[in-house]
Amino acid sequence: MRKFGMIPLLLLLLLMAACSGNASSSQEYPTKNLEIVAPASPGGGWDLTARSLEKVLSGQGLVEENINVINKPGGGGEVGWKYLKNQDAHSLAVNSSLVLTNNLLGQSELTYKDFTPIATLATEWQSLAVPKDSKFKSAKDFMKALKEDPSSIKIGVGPGLGNDDHLSIVQAASEYGIDPSKLNFLVYEGGGDVVTALLGGHVDAVTTSLSEVKDQHIANKLEILAVSSEKPIKGIEDVPTWKEQGVDLVFPHWRGLMGPPDMTEEQIAFWDKKLSKMVKTDEWKKVLKNNDWEGFYKNSEETKAFLQEQHDLYKQLIEDSGLVD
Repeated sequence: MRKFGMIPLLLLLLLMAACSGNASSSQEYPTKNLEIVAPASPGGGWDLTARSLEKVLSGQGLVEENINVINKPGGGGEVGWKYLKNQDAHSLAVNSSLVLTNNLLGQSELTYKDFTPIATLATEWQSLAVPKDSKFKSAKDFMKALKEDPSSIKIGVGPGLGNDDHLSIVQAASEYGIDPSKLNFLVYEGGGDVVTALLGGHVDAVTTSLSEVKDQHIANKLEILAVSSEKPIKGIEDVPTWKEQGVDLVFPHWRGLMGPPDMTEEQIAFWDKKLSKMVKTDEWKKVLKNNDWEGFYKNSEETKAFLQEQHDLYKQLIEDSGLVD
């Protein structure tokens, strides 16, 4: 009888062990230090995003493990993202539209489907700016002239065709009934060089991130004709959106976070929980304000759908631009 009386006790012990095992497995990620890959040199937007994430997540005690930021510059993000693809779930990387356009332009074999979407975090907005003494007083004036003779207007862009700056104007032109492949773009090294070219009278207009021209607009050194946001932007409410001027365009210049392939649901859920808390902190809101970014948070599931939507849009715009057949 004593022998049989042991069986329920053994079953109970086994059940307790199983429950204990499940509890520990749900907490076993992360099990070591974490890293956030900035796929560029220190100082740029990707690097700033990665370091801001580390500062807020660690500083607010949202993540207990050490978070290291590592820079992997090269190939418009390619080097850093190739590195990420071969890591485990303790590595994440900052991304942007280049993870889509590099592939669409034939510059990379990597696609966004090679990674695990984690979050969309923030956005800048695109702007169209002209010299202070320009004959174009509104985006509508600019688009009318562009429609009459697309190649007659020199538009500065940097650092290359196929990026957000370029594609925002491609979309504006398409929406206005202009063939984007006929536009006359002059390509410069970067946003600062583009603005210098505008102030020097070498181009008639520039398409660039708002942060590159906002201070010059406030200082009355150039004129921003349009921004690609849904509504007017705080601090420069005098600048109308494209939509307010009859062009159906909202174009974010977003940055997000992705992980290596095959992350588990539990690992993804960990970041959904941590990042959804992070974006509500005053510290993250300060990061947005200090960098002229706007909160644009989407969780992992929303980001997955957003990336597909953006991929389809960029594919169409790149075809419209004449950059690919």
